[in-house]
Amino acid sequence: MRHPLLLAMVLCASLTACEAQAWKPMELKSSITHPQPMTGLVLWPGEARQRHQTYGETIQLEFSYCLPCKVVKGCRDDGTIEYDWSWFDSILDDVSSRGHQLIARFRYEYPSSRDVDGNRGTTAVPDYIKQRDDYSETFVDNPNDGPTWYADWSNAELQRFTLQFYTDFAKCYAHDARLAFLEAGFGHWSEYHIYATPLELGKNFPSKAFQKEFFEHMSTVMTDIPWAVSVDAGDSHYSPVPDDSTLLALRFGAFDDSFMHKGHELSSGGGFNERCWQHIGKEARWQTGPCGGEISYYSRNDQKSFLSPDGLYGHTWEEQAAKYHITFMIANDAPRGGIATPERFREGSMATGYRFVVKKCETNGAATRLLVTNEGIAPIYRDAWFAVGETRSSTSLRGLLPGEERWVEIPAKGSNIHIVSDCILPQQTIEFEANINLKKTLFLRNNRTTGKKRNGMATP
Repeated sequence: MRHPLLLAMVLCASLTACEAQAWKPMELKSSITHPQPMTGLVLWPGEARQRHQTYGETIQLEFSYCLPCKVVKGCRDDGTIEYDWSWFDSILDDVSSRGHQLIARFRYEYPSSRDVDGNRGTTAVPDYIKQRDDYSETFVDNPNDGPTWYADWSNAELQRFTLQFYTDFAKCYAHDARLAFLEAGFGHWSEYHIYATPLELGKNFPSKAFQKEFFEHMSTVMTDIPWAVSVDAGDSHYSPVPDDSTLLALRFGAFDDSFMHKGHELSSGGGFNERCWQHIGKEARWQTGPCGGEISYYSRNDQKSFLSPDGLYGHTWEEQAAKYHITFMIANDAPRGGIATPERFREGSMATGYRFVVKKCETNGAATRLLVTNEGIAPIYRDAWFAVGETRSSTSLRGLLPGEERWVEIPAKGSNIHIVSDCILPQQTIEFEANINLKKTLFLRNNRTTGKKRNGMATP
């Protein structure tokens, strides 16, 4: 008698185990209500501070130029650079106090700027380099941009420092959630050009050999901080990138400092910007690095009008953002034009970056799995995970391209399904869209089983 009883118990246990292992649909509802972290339209800190009450929730990012000379205090005899990062940290603290993250761009040249020492056009090269006998800057009173001093790129220490600076920067800020992206480059505003000044590679602009070394070095040290260079690096007059397949294969993003200006597109009869986008990334740069920039200042009205429903120079913001897979775009003057109301600014921000949608949600009693797609126009460039409570999935959402699907499994069951990331601020939330109705799912499943119909609609 004991054998049949034992067999029944084994069969019951087996059935219970099989039932626990079977994936069953779960109901899940969620919506996206605001611009997502690390995406959207961008203000400078001063403007963001002034407009925080009205525009604070329409943005996730702020932008600032940053000066190496403000954080470098000297260099030891063994070549160790001495830093005081408090100046940069104060910028990060200010931006993050509003629940936003920083896009930082370190630069050497800025025509007419007085922010280094009060004199117009002073470079932001650290003082210890400027004091060397073998270092000599050049000066041009640029008729368009104003007085400009140029870093001396023939100097070996400037080259060494530039590489070491980004190595040290990455060590300090690779996991700092206050920083979203880093922009880098050379020339005026680090935008990979110098205007109304004769270009001298290896003197007032880095040699192509050093630029190649710089790109390769950045790809080695900036593995955790998404970084970008100006699309003007697609101009072979300045840059080695468009003619070097090794450099083109590196993972970096691109920013366009005159986005949507009158001659931006090839179809407009100009097209320099569009050609640079093509040359620097073969139209796929966005798949591995963030793409963004700044709305054009070529006309006083470009920034103020680009969010118009009628568009700008024949193209709408949403159209151009999708074409270039934009993740962020500086639009500091837009709120001053009357068109970019807070609601329109929010819409413009939400037209950028990633947008996660859960298409399926299932559980086997011990774990939860989701079928996730990206309905945005760009991937997320830093790690983020679906989680139940404190338990994360092992699969990151990083790099999920628009239109792609990815199964993620969380080794826990529960209704508290959300997205977590170590790369965003505590005040920020990555949202997702889901409208999975369990009754509707069962209804459709029963319909497939019975095949009954009423008035052309399937019924159980």
